[in-house]
Amino acid sequence: MSILIISSHPNLTQSVANQTILNQLKKLLPTAEFVHLDSQYPDFRIDVAAEQNRLMQTDTIVLQFPFYWYSYPALLKKWVDEVFVYGFAHGSTGDKVKGKKLVMSFTTGAAAELYQPEAAMHHTVEQFLPAFQQLAFLCQMEWQPPVYSNGMTTIPNVSTPEQIVEVQAKGVAHAERLAAQLQK
Repeated sequence: MSILIISSHPNLTQSVANQTILNQLKKLLPTAEFVHLDSQYPDFRIDVAAEQNRLMQTDTIVLQFPFYWYSYPALLKKWVDEVFVYGFAHGSTGDKVKGKKLVMSFTTGAAAELYQPEAAMHHTVEQFLPAFQQLAFLCQMEWQPPVYSNGMTTIPNVSTPEQIVEVQAKGVAHAERLAAQLQK
């Protein structure tokens, strides 16, 4: 089974959580293909044909990202909009990703307890996911359970060394959960 991990983070070098997850995944899934959109397309000019070809060559697509305003970061959203187009991914002739597995792997800055109806986010994380699920359903992909970790914020020159170590440990655990799910 081939695995394609598409990551997007506008400042990955400053992200303890997402950087840790990706580094650990590279160790756990050495045959997976990793694409970091922000370094590949810093000008936001996506090579749609190349990206569609990547998708056709894989069995499982993982989107790894920080949960920005309850959605994808801007470049990942643009990538989805431009790559999963009518005639390729959906519509009467759009069957190129049909049957492929889709996994959302993401981090939230806010703690898990804030994602409750009576808390700051007013919704659970799962209640923010229907648009992601619909991408899979419309494109006839196999929606897989998402893998996410809460409370993954670190702030340069503010977070303590202990807080950074805690986020790194949660990042390693996140990668291990994701790898285990992908290897089933």
